[in-house]
Amino acid sequence: MEKFRLTLACWSYDRTIALYDGTVRPEGIELNYLPLWPQETFYRMLKYKEFEVAELSFGAYVASFFEDKPFVAIPVFPSRSFRHNSIYINVNSGIKEPQDLVGKRVGVPEYRQTAAVWIKGILSDMYGVKPESVTYYTGPLEDPSKRRKFFTVLAETDVLPKYKEIKVVRISEGKNLSDMLANGEIDALYSALVPSSFKTFPASVKRLFTNYRELEIEYYRKTKIFPIMHVIVIRRDVYEENRWIAKSLYKAFEEAKNIAFEKFTTATGTLHYSLPWLFDHYEETVKVMGEDYWPYGLKKNYHTIETFIRYMYEQGIIPRLVKPEELFAKEVTDT
Repeated sequence: MEKFRLTLACWSYDRTIALYDGTVRPEGIELNYLPLWPQETFYRMLKYKEFEVAELSFGAYVASFFEDKPFVAIPVFPSRSFRHNSIYINVNSGIKEPQDLVGKRVGVPEYRQTAAVWIKGILSDMYGVKPESVTYYTGPLEDPSKRRKFFTVLAETDVLPKYKEIKVVRISEGKNLSDMLANGEIDALYSALVPSSFKTFPASVKRLFTNYRELEIEYYRKTKIFPIMHVIVIRRDVYEENRWIAKSLYKAFEEAKNIAFEKFTTATGTLHYSLPWLFDHYEETVKVMGEDYWPYGLKKNYHTIETFIRYMYEQGIIPRLVKPEELFAKEVTDT
């Protein structure tokens, strides 16, 4: 029987590589895996809906759910990251602690960028810095002529705060947030990617939290949240005609992730990854977060997803709260 053909656009993570190289094959599916850079996938999926299945910014997906619902997600999260490390400041801005951000000019590549949503939410919950207490400046992180083009066009797919009075300013054509931070045109920057000025102007640009790892561990212990960045989505027209693919894909992603994690536990034999103390880092991570620290499925991620939805609502990006299960294909809400 001929298998159902699907094209998946997803970066080649260690936890998905077994799908890319064919070690894992989704039941009933012939998968054409395109290992595209995430920002390229996001742009092409949000603007043109090019792929049947794709990795997508979690913020973009949740926002799309309140518009024309072009996608349906499965609870597979190929990218997660703590974000205390992603807040940068100009040393002359007067910002010494989180509360000093109030009233400041803060750069964000996109207002609803997933990393920025998490940062704004964490600052609000943990430090009392409300989303509406700063002015946001959106635009390219870097000089468009020197970086991948997809870093410069994502503003076309951004979602501004429609449901709350929050000041957002689009930066002038030709400007970029990294340079603006270095020369003091903005006071701080929330960015998933490290701005180039952090390296080129080390005297001017610093992290707000120099002890970010310590704070991220403390944050996890308090909240049990490992922030979700990206989610796997199926184009809705494809899903509606072939609902069985949701469970097949979910199982395949889970199997691929398990293969990657098995390699961590055998790292003392031969190094699968080019890091000499990887096993020590893995053991330390397990000590803090437990063995299943990168869970897929709805149940183990319920609180994390619920928190992110609340942040999207509090930041004026979505009009109302929804239950996490509403965002996912019914075939996988029992996971």
